Parts: sequence; structure tokens; C-alpha cells
Amino acid sequence: MKFSVFQLSRIGGRTLNEDRMGYCYTRESGLFVLADGMGGHPEGEVAAQLALETLSDLYQKEAKPIIQDPVEFLSRALLAAHYRIIRYASQKGMLDTPRTTLVAAMLQGGCATWVHCGDSRLYIVRDGELLLRTRDHSFLEQERSAGAGFEPVNRNILFTCLGSPTKPVFDIAGPLPLLQGDKLMLCSDGLWGSLKDVEIVRLLAGKSLPTAVPELVANALRAGGAKGDNVTVLAMQWETPDAFEATRNGAENSGAAGEFASTIQAGLFDGSTDELDEASIERSIAEINAAIRRSAAKKA
Repeated sequence: MKFSVFQLSRIGGRTLNEDRMGYCYTRESGLFVLADGMGGHPEGEVAAQLALETLSDLYQKEAKPIIQDPVEFLSRALLAAHYRIIRYASQKGMLDTPRTTLVAAMLQGGCATWVHCGDSRLYIVRDGELLLRTRDHSFLEQERSAGAGFEPVNRNILFTCLGSPTKPVFDIAGPLPLLQGDKLMLCSDGLWGSLKDVEIVRLLAGKSLPTAVPELVANALRAGGAKGDNVTVLAMQWETPDAFEATRNGAENSGAAGEFASTIQAGLFDGSTDELDEASIERSIAEINAAIRRSAAKKA
């Protein structure tokens, strides 16, 4: 397969960039991941990094050179990332868990399959038009779906994420057959929260990725102002289903048979891929809740 990819992340008006993004590929498959660590909870950047590392590690072990069942893989990998974050919080005795959104897309066999949890989005543009975008797991999006007459709510209020003591809700879709020139974009809410979909689609459809992505990010930063959010974009364009090539920031990389490559840097993940069972998760959550109760008792 052949595609081009361009990625960019900026801190905006925040003191810390809690967004993480990256991609992995073999000769016949590619995985693209973006996570936005949630403010209001500790170590959002850790949750986002753990999510990326978990998906990357599982992909490396199972893409030989393709993933046999992308839908099953993405579902399982998302839950594995969630469990890792819970275990990290339990091991550190944290009173609150790090949390993150996640959106991931797999390109394989001429098709795209994707999963998302929270309000980091996937956009797909075809022939200059918005083909589809993911629907946020937010109360605002729920109200919009219910029809007219709703009371507006804060768009930042999510009802699910990775790292929460409750099991995450997520949506998965695909496989969607890709056509020549299709553009897929993963982004954090720092982008779509500052720009309207019509502007996002216009730039993404009308310009090359190395031009469109920096312009989108710059416009979002300008609209967000001095207190604007982190802005992160990972975009790719489907070319042709021939020999694998990936173009990143203008530099070509060709994949050899059996090769795995990744822009996702390891650091926090312990490398093991054993999934925690439900009993282990419940124990971890119980330990966190016990730490919260102990803290409350001391304050009393």
C-alpha cells in the first residue's frame, strides 16, 4: 500500500502538552493513533503516552505483516490501554486516575477501520467533501443527537474516557474501502473546538497535507488565543494499493518485508502485553478507592 502522512502538535496556551500522537506500519498495514490527556485529572500526558505505547506494542507483536481482524484488535487494544492506565494509578497509589481520550485508525487491505473513545476525532474527506467524522462521547453531542430544544452544555464534559474507574464506552467502525486521494485526519479537541468543520474540510480537501496541516494548526492556535488548548493533528492521504511507501514530512520511507517501524517512542509502558482480567481491574479500582477513603479520613 502507499500513503502520505503529516503530523504536528503545538502546546497552545497551556503550560504542558498532554496530547500524544504517532503511527506504526509494516509493509501491508498501518496504525495511526492520537490521544489527548485530560485536564482536571493528574498526569494526563502519562495516560496518553501509555495508550499510544500499548497500542504500538500490541500492533508490533501481531502485525505479521497484517492484523487478522482489525475490528477485534482495535477493541482489545483500546481496553488493554485502559487497563494499563488503571494499573499505573494503582501501583502509584494515586487518589485519582490519569485519563485520556483516544482515536485510532488502521489502514489495511485497501480499507480503513477506526475506534474512538472521548472527543478526539477522525475526519474522512473524499472528493472535496466531508465523508464522515466520529461523534464525540460528550453530553453536548448526545443532546445534539436528541434534536432541537436542548439546553446547551459544556462541550468539555465527557461521559467516557480511558483511565476512568468505569469501563470505557467506545465506538468502532469499518472496514471502509478507500479511494485514491481520500484524506483521513485524527485530531484533538484543540483543533475542532476552535475551528468549524467547514473550515477544516476546506483546508484539508483543498491543499496538500504539508500545507494544510500547519495552516489548520496555526488557525486553531490563533482562534484559541492566549489560553487556547493543545492542538494536535495526524493526517494521511491514501494513494494507491501498490508496494508500500510512506511519506513523512516530505521524506520517503520504504518498508521491507517483515519490517516494523514506529514513530511512537517507548518510555512508560513496561513492555508486557498480558491483559488484566476483570478481577484484577476491580482490585486496582478498589485500591484507588481505599486510598481516597484513607485520605478523606485523615483530613477529617
